[in-house]
Amino acid sequence: MPTQWKRSPEELHKTYVANTEAFYRVAGRDLAAQMDEFCVTCATQLFARSASLGQEHVDAVNALYSKGRTSPGWLLWGLSTAVGKSGEFLPPLFFWDMTEKDARQGTDSSRVFIRMLTNILLCLAAVDDDVTYAEAEYITECGDKLAALCDGAGVKKGKPGLRAADFVTSAEPSFLEKNPPKAGTANGPAQGNVQARAAGETAPEKPDLDGLLAELDGLVGLEKVKKDVKSMMNLVKVRKLRQDAGLPVPPLSLHMVFLGNPGTGKTTVARLLSGLYAAIGALSKGQLVEVDRSGLVAGYVGQTAIKTQEVITSALGGVLFIDEAYSLASGGENDFGREAIETLLKAMEDHREDLVVIVAGYTGPMQRFLDSNPGLESRFNKRIFFEDYNGEELNAIFHLQCKKNGYELDDEAEAYAGEFFAAMYENRDENFGNGRDVRNQFEDMVVRQANRVAAMESPSKEDLVRFVKADFLGDT
Repeated sequence: MPTQWKRSPEELHKTYVANTEAFYRVAGRDLAAQMDEFCVTCATQLFARSASLGQEHVDAVNALYSKGRTSPGWLLWGLSTAVGKSGEFLPPLFFWDMTEKDARQGTDSSRVFIRMLTNILLCLAAVDDDVTYAEAEYITECGDKLAALCDGAGVKKGKPGLRAADFVTSAEPSFLEKNPPKAGTANGPAQGNVQARAAGETAPEKPDLDGLLAELDGLVGLEKVKKDVKSMMNLVKVRKLRQDAGLPVPPLSLHMVFLGNPGTGKTTVARLLSGLYAAIGALSKGQLVEVDRSGLVAGYVGQTAIKTQEVITSALGGVLFIDEAYSLASGGENDFGREAIETLLKAMEDHREDLVVIVAGYTGPMQRFLDSNPGLESRFNKRIFFEDYNGEELNAIFHLQCKKNGYELDDEAEAYAGEFFAAMYENRDENFGNGRDVRNQFEDMVVRQANRVAAMESPSKEDLVRFVKADFLGDT
């Protein structure tokens, strides 16, 4: 039965460009190369589930290029090889950044991306005028994994996307079921690298070590944290040198516990640490996957292990950062959080060479979390404590926000800022948000300044960028 999703290569290219241009308006055109590579990888994985593989599939994958970029030059033999070696779906690195931005700004661009990808994949599945059950299952899997990351980051809900299963037209076995790979052909480099070379592209470069270290050093405060991170780096580097020299090396766990109040830079340091480990070869990719309980625990028996495993898979080669991890052990013996812990412990053992898990939260609850399972205490034997920012550091964070966003303070506001943030620190309570409170204060001041300037008849450029004392207090 023919499908409504079939497109000619020219039409498919127009559909792809229309969707990616919308994405670039939100995320930036510098992601074009990553987006194209990601969609080509999805295409090879999708075509492995197609009923057949022919020239129409070659033409389709050659249509996957963004405006201003060169069309790929796939041939049938090369595509067949890539399809035969295709692996499982993994969310692209840029998608984590999208979810974090959405969570901060209250937007849902990452949810829109999922709906966009579903449309593109349905068009690709239909190039042979059929959509198989296996193709629909793959498209659904992609959407579910991306949605789990959105949920874990706290991105607001968006309108639901299309259900791929509603567009199935064929129950024919997939290409790989008809053409199983020969024994031994799956050996060799990681699947992602095989696909990249099949497309004539190089594997991703390692992160810039010097740049990441400079970013770490540029963080406000956190001097003890910076020292601990650099000590871990030195330990890993010397350990690798001993391995290369044929010397014995003691067991080393890179898993860590981050202790401290919210807003003290724990997520930022985890992101830098993931890149630093990748830069020195301790991790293969260096991405950060951030989740909390909602990103790991499902509401039905047996589903938590699946949900947790999907998150772990997306974090392989990088760092899995679990915020407020103590909530996994707070629900009693029958709580599904314990299933997540057991799944996590198994993954830490199975992937100990290419996965770092960092659990974070308040000091007291985190100790109870580590005591909840004998395997946790032994695996998380490195702890880093993040102290609250003092008044001077809060003031420095505020000035960085101003500089980043093009604002300045007049003399009176400059003098008052020191007093304001010193008082914020001295009067802090158990709900103190550290850097988050500074960010909230900055955003409130932007609103107050805008209300004040909007009332001026002819504001100057200086008026547009200047904060005054009243913007701190709300006296407009």
